Amino acid sequence: MAFPSAAKGGKFKRKPKRAKRVEAPKSCRFTKDDVFQVDYRDIATLNRLVSSQGKISSRKRTGSSAFYQRQVALAVKRARFIALLPYVGE
Repeated sequence: MAFPSAAKGGKFKRKPKRAKRVEAPKSCRFTKDDVFQVDYRDIATLNRLVSSQGKISSRKRTGSSAFYQRQVALAVKRARFIALLPYVGE
């Protein structure tokens, strides 16, 4: 006795595929503000780009371009070294 299969129209049915979520692309805040270089002494801006655990937020989350994301990472690391920002969250 053979088992019923999906190809032969048996009792197994395929589930319909879910629609994929499409999000609007975020624009870079540094490009909007016409900033050329991210300053490590600007703690207010850097705090928005660092999570509560102390992790640097990704480009996908913040919407910044690759050019500015590299500057943000370097600025956060410099601010941590001088003790303007904590290495870990509180």
